[in-house]
Amino acid sequence: MKKEEMKLNESTLSIETGHVARQSSGSVIVTHGETSVLVAVNAAKQMREDIDWFPLQVEYRERHYAGGKIPGGFFKREARPSEHEILTSRLTDRPIRPLFPKSFKCETQVIITVLSSDGENMADTLAGVGASAALMISDIPFKGPIATVRVGRIDGEFVINPTRSQMEDSDMAIIVSGNEQTIVMVEGEAKLITEEEFIDAMKFAHGPIKDLIAMQNKLIGELDIVKRDVPEEETDEALAKAVSELVTGKIDAAIKTGDKADRENQISALKEEAQEAFVESHPESEKLVSGYVNDQLKTAFREQILEDAVRSDGRKTTDIRQITIETGILARTHGSALFTRGETQAIVVLTMGTPRDEQIIDSMDLDTKKKFFLHYNFPPYCVGETGRIGFTSRREIGHGNLAERAIKEILPEYEDFPYTVRIVSEITESNGSSSMASVCGGSLALMNAGAPTKGHVAGIAMGLIKDGDRYAILSDILGAEDHLGDMDFKVAGTRDGISAIQLDLKIEGISFELMEEALAQAKAGRNHILDHMYEAVPEPMEMSKYAPKVLSLQINPEKIGGLIGPGGKTIKKIIADTECDVNVDDDGVVTVASLDLKRCEEAIEIVRAITLEPEVGMEFDGSITRLMSFGAFVEFAPGREGLIHISEMEWHRVDKVEDVVKPGDSVRVKLIKVDDQGRLDFSRKALLEKPEGYVERPPREHNRNQRGRGNRHGGGRRPFKRR
Repeated sequence: MKKEEMKLNESTLSIETGHVARQSSGSVIVTHGETSVLVAVNAAKQMREDIDWFPLQVEYRERHYAGGKIPGGFFKREARPSEHEILTSRLTDRPIRPLFPKSFKCETQVIITVLSSDGENMADTLAGVGASAALMISDIPFKGPIATVRVGRIDGEFVINPTRSQMEDSDMAIIVSGNEQTIVMVEGEAKLITEEEFIDAMKFAHGPIKDLIAMQNKLIGELDIVKRDVPEEETDEALAKAVSELVTGKIDAAIKTGDKADRENQISALKEEAQEAFVESHPESEKLVSGYVNDQLKTAFREQILEDAVRSDGRKTTDIRQITIETGILARTHGSALFTRGETQAIVVLTMGTPRDEQIIDSMDLDTKKKFFLHYNFPPYCVGETGRIGFTSRREIGHGNLAERAIKEILPEYEDFPYTVRIVSEITESNGSSSMASVCGGSLALMNAGAPTKGHVAGIAMGLIKDGDRYAILSDILGAEDHLGDMDFKVAGTRDGISAIQLDLKIEGISFELMEEALAQAKAGRNHILDHMYEAVPEPMEMSKYAPKVLSLQINPEKIGGLIGPGGKTIKKIIADTECDVNVDDDGVVTVASLDLKRCEEAIEIVRAITLEPEVGMEFDGSITRLMSFGAFVEFAPGREGLIHISEMEWHRVDKVEDVVKPGDSVRVKLIKVDDQGRLDFSRKALLEKPEGYVERPPREHNRNQRGRGNRHGGGRRPFKRR
């Protein structure tokens, strides 16, 4: 067994190998604090000849036993991966995928299992470190190592791999992967940080990344590792030259076609023409010919931008596509927007619900609830294709999560907008930046729904074409610019700063200077988009009549039991009487929902009365519940009673309580006393006009424990006197 350690955020981080999963090609256990993940990697022995892509599968799985829990559900075992597991799988996949040789086509698996979780040190960044280390010590060709960390900021100070507790005080949560030279992947959110602050965070993160890489290199140096031979790519220089001569001029015409469908049709026709031209001289070379056409397309596409600074749709590198915005397009929804940018379009719909609609998340560490979530749907028709439907892809989950994190920062406080909010983005057309269109559409839908947001948030996707020292940064990239380019850099935020960010590279890294330039260009583009959004919807609109009316009230958590009542009797009565949905959180937040605002207000007032801490002098409208010889009990709130002593009924002497009130009578009373046991004494006469010439008599002594018929003070028979 080999093991290396280092200190990271006051805890020890270690990588060990040779202890478990020894039949895998490479395996490590990465531990930080008491959180441990096992990463095992393997690759098939035979190449896939039928594909032109790399068959990499990264699977991250959390086991409930890691946190000392038994899974919920009927089967009591982990089933399909959660959204968090899928997102973590993507976080691990994205930085390592570009680091495999292009000619390597063996099916490769990276399986990550969380074995132990201390609830503080998070496992997702350990997965990235473990994947790199396991691949480096395996026989699989891999151009690493890399490392992954999370950077937070607490009280203005950056923290690497902050604990879960520390994250509660952090204003950023950004996951960063990098190599020894620079950053290769970024994914995160922040509370509107500036571009300069983001760059500072990246530079700070790169130090520990290099330390983690050094630790991997030390571990590798202790092992005898033999890598597989990398097969050479199949080439035919004569055929490549012939294909180039056939399509060069036509390729140039195709890439200058602005319409996506027309451009793709021309390219498809060129591939068919080339295959037909060489089918006799080069039989069974259709795939090779198609690849050479793609090479010519990529070269011509990139050269046009680098040389002429003109893109396929005629835009300059900094231009944003035409934007059109429509809101309130769906009559019965609570909020809706149609956001179109060039050939990318999203219908974004918002639904407001009650606390009963919160998303419950069962994880290995703790169960949580989400009051805001965004779902992203990418149907095949949006790119003019057919395809499998009926399940949510990893891409859809990833894009939805990015848009959700971007919008989250502008949401109003729950006290000001006590709704569970679901946003759904239906991508109806796609030619690049559909996740960022979802951000813009989501912000507009919130405003359309009447949510008192902190302003609009917009997103933009930046691209890069780089060849040696030549480069071009592209604003608002097309699908082809993403596919044929070197970078997909998504930046979302407000006029005040960045709320979410995602960086993926197809090259081995970019300099911090280039990143700064891209961020500055992204900010200009983002402000351009925000101008259009504010022009369309400058402020929150009137709430839909079909939306539920929700009111909330903060009560003392100690009063929750009284509000619910024995067996839920009290709260059930409130629901029945007001026809409202009433929900009580453990922290004392009471939420009332109904389509009728007046009924909501009614229910809130009842809750307020039930949970009120009465003070002498307060007045209440109540109902007589029962009579005693010494007075009457009045219910001044559901489930809460007090006593009106017979002496407090009228200004004149009352001999029988029933002469004044009977059960069911409505009365207005004033609180005159709260005894040391919390019992309440009310007065009816205090709110009646005092008779003219009334002479105050000495107050009667009364005992609420007395029962039956008896003297004028409400007592029973004379007590037996012991001799």
